[in-house]
Amino acid sequence: MPLNSSDDNRTISAFTSKLTPAADICVGLAILSVVLLSVLGNGLVLVICYRRRKKMVGSELLCVNLAVIDFLCCICFYPLSILSSFRHAWLGEDVTCVYYGLGCYIFGLCGMFTIAAISIIRYLKTCYSLVYAVWLEGTNLRLVCCAIWFVATVWSSFPLFGWGEYVPEPYGLSCTIAWRGYHTSVKDAFYVICSFACFTMVPVLLIMVSQCQILYKLSRFSYSLSARGIRNNLRYTEKRLSMMFFCISLGFVIAWAPYTVVSFLFIFHKENHYMAPEGFVFPALFAKSSHIYNPFIYFYFNKTFQQELRCLLLSFWPKLGGNRVGVHIATGHQHPIHIQLQEKRCVQKKTFDLSQDRIHSKSKSKSKSKVTRPNSNRVLSRPVYTCWGSASKESPSNLDSKRTKGSLPVSI
Repeated sequence: MPLNSSDDNRTISAFTSKLTPAADICVGLAILSVVLLSVLGNGLVLVICYRRRKKMVGSELLCVNLAVIDFLCCICFYPLSILSSFRHAWLGEDVTCVYYGLGCYIFGLCGMFTIAAISIIRYLKTCYSLVYAVWLEGTNLRLVCCAIWFVATVWSSFPLFGWGEYVPEPYGLSCTIAWRGYHTSVKDAFYVICSFACFTMVPVLLIMVSQCQILYKLSRFSYSLSARGIRNNLRYTEKRLSMMFFCISLGFVIAWAPYTVVSFLFIFHKENHYMAPEGFVFPALFAKSSHIYNPFIYFYFNKTFQQELRCLLLSFWPKLGGNRVGVHIATGHQHPIHIQLQEKRCVQKKTFDLSQDRIHSKSKSKSKSKVTRPNSNRVLSRPVYTCWGSASKESPSNLDSKRTKGSLPVSI
């Protein structure tokens, strides 16, 4: 496990920080910022997913799995690295090093496998939706999540039985796989090569190929519709979902690419001095940033998450939002208008039907105050147009009580 060849001072040199005290404090504060942002963002994602757990679709289960991975990793392991940074040495030495290395490797593999599964499933749904639409739902996706955790746990546990090992990183404030085990024994070399080839490069290639195929398929579809003069609004939601998962996949690959390259170069160097300790710190910190941006991507691309977040905030702070008015406009000779008034709380909704008759009056004030009975003709309604920030002097309950007393609907 030690990094030095000397047996007398190997523990001290391996678990002592190679950075300056000021740099250690900066590293600790950086990881602390990652933990706070990740816990806040992924915690909101988990709360929202729990609130709408009965309405979740198959692909959202993998997003929940990814949020759980980021949330637990920041809570269970990164505080140890933060405290070690402030102490200028790794806490607990061998025991905590194995705990940290094993846990981070399990969660890292789970995150990579989850994003690879998301990319493959999105590819199958986009390009072969009729064939795999039934299979890629519910129970099967739960089995995929269980398989991800099982494979990641089994492969990460091999160093506990002598096939590879967990050691401090060159800068001394983190632990990972002994990449230099490539030079110690055949089985360690085999474990290192398989870790890079089968559990790093293959998932990354699957992510990149599937995402490129999805973008190519959507671009061809958009081009074919545009060439025929058809407005391309049919698959607008599909485009937003594809762009959301593309950004998640691209962000993960970009975040982990520097750390992967540095670790790969570290395999083929027997000495520890081919790169300054700072050269290992920045890729490691950059890789940890992958826990932050996924919630922001969800809330930016997914309107359902935006609505649920608004309702969640209004449930705690009702004064943040005003009343909402939804207007249904219908076609026909008579033009009924259905107005939906929603109070500050998202759960209180009442619908009022107001009809509009043809009013031939020169006076604008008389036309506004005139009351008519609703038309009985059936008409087709159009989508809802929502107006935000309008204030209502009367609550829906008051209006409803007036309506029950015999007052007629107001004609606009």
